[in-house]
Amino acid sequence: MKYWRGYLTAAILAVFTWVLIQMGQKYTTLVDMVYPYVTRSVQSFLTAWTGGFDFLVWQTAILFLIIVLIATLVLVFIFRAKIVRWLGWAAAAIMVVVLLHTGIYGLNSYAGPIEDDLRLDMKDYTQSELEAATVFYRDKANSLAGQLTRDENGVPVCSDFETLAAITGDSYRKLARERSFSIFGGDYTPVKKLGWAGLYTAQGKTGVTVPLTGESAVNPDIPGYALPFAMAHEMAHRLCIARNDDADFSAFLACSESESMEYQYSGYFMAYRICIAALESVDEAAAETIDEGVSAELDQDLKELGKFFDDNRDEDLTRLVTTVTDTFDEATADEEVRYSTVCDYLVNWHIDQYVEEEVVEQKFDPFNEEHVDLSGLVNADAKPAETEPAAEEGGE
Repeated sequence: MKYWRGYLTAAILAVFTWVLIQMGQKYTTLVDMVYPYVTRSVQSFLTAWTGGFDFLVWQTAILFLIIVLIATLVLVFIFRAKIVRWLGWAAAAIMVVVLLHTGIYGLNSYAGPIEDDLRLDMKDYTQSELEAATVFYRDKANSLAGQLTRDENGVPVCSDFETLAAITGDSYRKLARERSFSIFGGDYTPVKKLGWAGLYTAQGKTGVTVPLTGESAVNPDIPGYALPFAMAHEMAHRLCIARNDDADFSAFLACSESESMEYQYSGYFMAYRICIAALESVDEAAAETIDEGVSAELDQDLKELGKFFDDNRDEDLTRLVTTVTDTFDEATADEEVRYSTVCDYLVNWHIDQYVEEEVVEQKFDPFNEEHVDLSGLVNADAKPAETEPAAEEGGE
């Protein structure tokens, strides 16, 4: 029996994890009302602690655990202990991490859709509305691309990592206070540089957030104009916005509301990149037509970002890591529970903020032929006579 205590402990922890996930799935309303605010407080506490270190605490912890595992495994062989017992306790240690992650963060995947918090009316949209949104984001990106300072090769000259990281919190603070989007309230400690950056570049990853330490980190090797969006995305995760599509849309909002031109460009750059990709999957000819309107500067930046990841991607490593992370996500409720894709958010945001707003702002004029059909009416072109002001009664 003593050889199986580790396995029994791991099984008990697995049951607790499973119960938490089932509760999250069943009581989604309760999760949405309470859980995000509690976990956001936990994240703020953890971030306040780990934010005092320049390095990533979770990466140091991983190195420590690897050393411990190797050392204990060596001791098993030296003392000729049962490897079965070691494997059982190793499984129990892994399940402790899984349970903690699920309890303090993982159930955010079952919170309600972000559009409810943003008061965004999500509707089915037509291809023409998708095209209109794509053109809007393209034109915004075109304009900003031409305003950025560039070197002799046409590459944007961006601020350093620390300067950009310090701006992200201001953008989310503005959304929370001025736009009254309480979902963006929380700790705005700047994100950190991601250690072992080359390893993540090979997987096509721009950043990582680890809730167990409250740390968000961004790959410093990616092109500078992509950094603000990546920083805003990872901070959104730390604000307990768990689903990737929700975090992407949050990042766009933070970038578009920022006073920094670099942030604005990064947001609209990624918005166009997302929408044009969605349009290509529906109508390649329409996408090609819209893409012809891309400026030389924006076109260069789009190609550079794609080339950066293509040149550095390691397919075997990506496949291995994807398999491991997918298994972990399934165990911790982080699987993609999608209410919408980020493109759906972007199109509906464009309709809600710009298209419908223009319609509301047009005042109805009964004598404007664009508003009403005046054909067949007598004196339709006549202007209304001005009424003389009535004489005041009781004057001296």
